[in-house]
Amino acid sequence: MTRLNGVIRALETGGHAFASFVPPDPAAAVEFSAAKYDGLIFEMEHKPWDVVGLKHGLQYLLDRRQIAAAGDLAPAVTPLVRIPTNGAEKGQWHAKQALDLGAYGIVWPHISTVDEARNAVAACRYPQLPDAERYDPAGVRGDSPAAAARYWGLANDEYYARSGVWPLDPDGEILVALMIEDQLGIRNLPDILDQVPGIGLVIVGEGDMSQELGVPRRYEHPKVLESKRRILDACGERGVAVGHPHVTAGNVEQVLKDGYRFLMTLPVRSYPGLERGRELTGRS
Repeated sequence: MTRLNGVIRALETGGHAFASFVPPDPAAAVEFSAAKYDGLIFEMEHKPWDVVGLKHGLQYLLDRRQIAAAGDLAPAVTPLVRIPTNGAEKGQWHAKQALDLGAYGIVWPHISTVDEARNAVAACRYPQLPDAERYDPAGVRGDSPAAAARYWGLANDEYYARSGVWPLDPDGEILVALMIEDQLGIRNLPDILDQVPGIGLVIVGEGDMSQELGVPRRYEHPKVLESKRRILDACGERGVAVGHPHVTAGNVEQVLKDGYRFLMTLPVRSYPGLERGRELTGRS
């Protein structure tokens, strides 16, 4: 069976996955469709919750020539969605709508407690009978699979069979990623990982973390580094991959050495013709 989720494919083999935040719009999707990323995260926490834009972005991420050349249904770049609601706000309906459009996973911001983490996984799972294998966390996702199944290229029954949360369901294609962004979340992380099955990825939220520590955006400050190390240690002891949201050419070697396996890099546009033209015309 071909693994559809490229991010899961990289992580479950012990490798590294590469991704980036992008706005939910067609132009960004087209640009990233030909990139060498494993996945992208449509950013809808700090950008508007625009389901029409997300729907268009998902569609423009598809390339018929790519699909024909690959000979399978796995997308070249796997789309995930970061929803706007913090963990304490639950946000089940945001996760439901994103998954129903065809997203392969949800990034949950500001997860700080076991209850919030349990809700994150439950919101991405369909309900099951209490005696079902891997019942916990009990799923609460509403049933409307048609658009997602079509986007994945599957019949409804096939989508049901493959839309489990990984690694709780070893064959599942839905990735639940938690962002740990404060000291409460760091303190609770061992309990979260021990008590909530189905967490496939933890992403360090170093922006908000640095704000809480009184050193905004100073990602190399000792307080921030110590907090990130605690996350890496807790996840490393339990075999859960950790993501770094601000990978650059300058820090990527250290990021890999530290043990991060989900690397988010922001492409940099360049305008060589413009820059050279301004230089030659005295406008540099």
